[in-house]
Amino acid sequence: MKTLKYVLVVVFSSAFLISCGKKEEKKEAGFTFEKSTEQPIIKSSTESNLQSVVISGNDQMQFDTSEIKVQSGKKIKLTLRHKGKMGVNIMGHNFVLLKQGVNIAGFGRKAASAKDNQFIPKDAENDVIAFTKVIGGGETTSIEFDAPKPGTYNFICSFPGHYALMKGKFIVE
Repeated sequence: MKTLKYVLVVVFSSAFLISCGKKEEKKEAGFTFEKSTEQPIIKSSTESNLQSVVISGNDQMQFDTSEIKVQSGKKIKLTLRHKGKMGVNIMGHNFVLLKQGVNIAGFGRKAASAKDNQFIPKDAENDVIAFTKVIGGGETTSIEFDAPKPGTYNFICSFPGHYALMKGKFIVE
């Protein structure tokens, strides 16, 4: 009986010591979402009438900013970067600057069926001030356009379903 008690004490003590050892944690792969606090890169040259703006999108359907400020009367060079890795058919992004008063949701729903026109609905082209082509992960595109009159305008990504998250204000001062 003493031997049985001794064996049980040794077994339970060993189990206790093993359970107190280093614990390895398994981490499951997954997405992490972080809100970027970066501001878009905006450069204005006093020598020219050109103001450059750089905005980025990612694979989590996010622009890196929700507000862009430019000066009235300037020519704007807007560069869109896709910092993600997914292809254009899966996670394409574009930049669409809408005229004042355009309903974002209505435009976005129409845009979903306009793949052959860079997701710009042909019957709503007059609602658009400027837009980039649709790009995939790792790609960059640029456009130039004249800043509209002073005011606040909406910008979106018109790739299907993106307009709800990828949007912001384009402020002309």
